[in-house]
Amino acid sequence: MAPEQVTLTVPARGEYARTVRMTASELAVRLGMPYDRIEDVRMAADEAFVYACSRTSETGTVVFQFELTDEELTMCVGPIASVGESEDPLQDAPGRYASFILEAVCDTFVVEPGDDGARLRIVKRASDDEE
Repeated sequence: MAPEQVTLTVPARGEYARTVRMTASELAVRLGMPYDRIEDVRMAADEAFVYACSRTSETGTVVFQFELTDEELTMCVGPIASVGESEDPLQDAPGRYASFILEAVCDTFVVEPGDDGARLRIVKRASDDEE
C-alpha cells in the first residue's frame, strides 16, 4: 500500500480526547493490528493529546497527522511549545511522564523540533514480527 495520510485538527480541550482516541484506534484496526497493539495506539494517542493540550492555550488546536503503510501507523502530534529556555518540551515532570508512557507503548518515539513548536513522532508497527 502506498502511504495514506489522515490529518485531524481538534481544539486543545479535553472533550476532544475521545475523538482523537477513536480516530487513532480506527486507523489501527484498518491495518489489522491485534487488540493489544490497538490498545497501545489508543493509549499513545490519548497521552500525546493530553500532553499537547497542556502546552497549548484553550483556544489553540492540536494537529494529529497520521500516516498508514502496510507495516506501521505513524502519528505526528503538535505543536508542542518548549518549556523555558530549553528546546526539549519534555523536560518538565509532565513531559517526562508523557515520554515514559509513550516510550513504553510505542515502537518508536521521538521529539522533532519545528519552527512553530516541536512534534511528537510516534510509530507503532502493525505486528510484533520484528520484536
